[in-house]
Amino acid sequence: MQVYPDKFVHNLNNGLKGCYLIFGDEPQQKFELLQALRSTAKQQGFDERTVLVADSEFSWSTLIDATQSMSLFAARQLIELELPTGKPGTEGAAILTELASKLSPDTLLVIHGGRIGKDVQRTKWFKALDSIGVYTLCYPLEGNQLHNWIQQRLQQGGFQFSPPCVKFIADYSEGNLMAAAQEIEKLLLAYPDKQLDEEKLANALVDQSRFNVFQLIDIMLEGDRTRCVKVLHRLESEGIEPNIIIWALIREWQILWKLNHMQHTGQTISWPKLGIWKNRQGYYQQAMRRLSKDELAAIGQQFTDADQMFKQTSVIRPYVKLCHLCLLFTGVPLSHLSFAEAQDII
Repeated sequence: MQVYPDKFVHNLNNGLKGCYLIFGDEPQQKFELLQALRSTAKQQGFDERTVLVADSEFSWSTLIDATQSMSLFAARQLIELELPTGKPGTEGAAILTELASKLSPDTLLVIHGGRIGKDVQRTKWFKALDSIGVYTLCYPLEGNQLHNWIQQRLQQGGFQFSPPCVKFIADYSEGNLMAAAQEIEKLLLAYPDKQLDEEKLANALVDQSRFNVFQLIDIMLEGDRTRCVKVLHRLESEGIEPNIIIWALIREWQILWKLNHMQHTGQTISWPKLGIWKNRQGYYQQAMRRLSKDELAAIGQQFTDADQMFKQTSVIRPYVKLCHLCLLFTGVPLSHLSFAEAQDII
């Protein structure tokens, strides 16, 4: 049974199922759903938690053993299995299909991973687990869905606000739920009276003395290589999560790719539909003049590789990779270099 992210907690309150399948590439929703599930499971006696990752070296017998073993100190157990690619392979698919009919009521199985397509949802193993549980897909929000998410988050914080406030935060965070959630948490500290208007938001979100991810994007699009590296260094020193930055970079590449296509096919660019304010259009125009279609295609491949790297492995020096990616946007010819080679240069 599919349950949408905004109904997930309500579904949990109606009773736990035997299995939960949580997939998608929107990190904030996934994190919150997993946290809510863990909390509910713990309240209902699932005191033992086992975490497994089905990478290239994973043995599926480990999952079988986990479902058959019980701790002396816990009567019920939660097993979390991460599928980085969203696909378990032939052996894994067979084992998951079999487990669907053999799971003990004292075992709660949670499987999560990145974005999956209809092909995965139609597989035998997915349908077998879905028949005894729930599946949820967490994808980036846009338009009304994004506005509704921000509105609900503000209401949960007890804020009094006007509709323009919701749009202000949506435009400022540019669809990044993780960034939007962090800004709303800061608003709780900045305005304990919980009364919001556009002026207060402008003071709290825009007029910040510290650098932020959105300033980085504008500097990068402008092509200022020196400032770009300095801002990245500042963000690293402030402990900004690298995944927030790579999400923002991928989104900018997608916008530039659309703009390049529209430009070469003679289409009229509708800036508002792309969510780009008038005062930022110049940054994109500079980037479009600087980057050819072939260069954008090469950058896109770099992002595909980087996205998998950040999701599936522990990157020792993530900000070096982020610097490598940012400099590609500014026109530095680094596409031919591997990550290891770039570390020696940057």
